[in-house]
Amino acid sequence: MPKTATRTKGKGLSITLARSPIGTPYRHRLVLRGLGLRKVNHTVMRPDTPQVRGMIDKVSYLLEVSGR
Repeated sequence: MPKTATRTKGKGLSITLARSPIGTPYRHRLVLRGLGLRKVNHTVMRPDTPQVRGMIDKVSYLLEVSGR
């Protein structure tokens, strides 16, 4: 089982990169890297914390989020 699945225990968010970051500001690409998203349709699980929600809000136009 992946480490992220054991840490979140149902309280996490499933985040998918839905659109390409090409043409977006450099800082938005850094936020995507911080979330662990690398390719289009790549999905990661992150804990539901205020820090992660702030990152999601910054680049929400590129993401699909479930589990909120």
